[in-house]
Amino acid sequence: MPSIDIQTPRSVEAMRLAGRAAAATLATVAARLAPGVRADQIDQWVREDTTRRGGRPSQLGYHGFPASVCVSRNHVVCHGIPTPAEVLADGDIVNVDVTTELGGYHGDTSATFFIGRPSPEARHVVDVARRCRDAGIAQVRDGARLGDIGAAIDELARREGCSVVREYGGHGIGRSMHAAPHVSHVGRRGTGIRLRAGMVFTIEPMVNLGGAEVRLLGDGWTVVTEDGSLSAQFEHTVVVTRKGCEILTPEPEMALAAAL
Repeated sequence: MPSIDIQTPRSVEAMRLAGRAAAATLATVAARLAPGVRADQIDQWVREDTTRRGGRPSQLGYHGFPASVCVSRNHVVCHGIPTPAEVLADGDIVNVDVTTELGGYHGDTSATFFIGRPSPEARHVVDVARRCRDAGIAQVRDGARLGDIGAAIDELARREGCSVVREYGGHGIGRSMHAAPHVSHVGRRGTGIRLRAGMVFTIEPMVNLGGAEVRLLGDGWTVVTEDGSLSAQFEHTVVVTRKGCEILTPEPEMALAAAL
């Protein structure tokens, strides 16, 4: 198994800055989403805002990825490429996934947004995905097991009649955007590696309204639900602490509350 980095207080502070920059860019873009917005406009907004904050879009060029952000609409599970042909419409849901490199460290966050007037089904899967992320985060503490995170997420999704994607998960993060460990969003309690204070990773469950099966499109990036059902995702970067964890990519209002 690849070694897992334990971050120092100095590197955690650097990741805190990168994470807050990514979260602020996500919030800036979210405020501009509306019917008629093209996905390539979202990409441009992310590039501009990330640069304005002194950062670099981590995703741009990563293993050949052609954009600075993933834009995943409706049945797209993850890694949607933002193109001019992808236009937001009333009733859509869209996930925007932002990763910022700042000072040599990465912060990674995403959220799913309503465009116009969502259906009850769209509201449901988005609500469940957010709660699944938070249920996973609630398991994180020094001494817990990695499987505890996936179990909490999968149990909640199943109770709500949804499913969790198995092929993709969270990941370690630091000076590299993707590192060990792989964070599965399904699992068994009491199994997996033991978490240690100073580990930093993402929790980002992809929750489907229908079945959990997915397929990769011919562009080599875009992942969609096999049955065409809606999919939603929320993501935070977290650092394990002695008593729990700290979210390094808080929404701006959360960051303000933490500073008061």
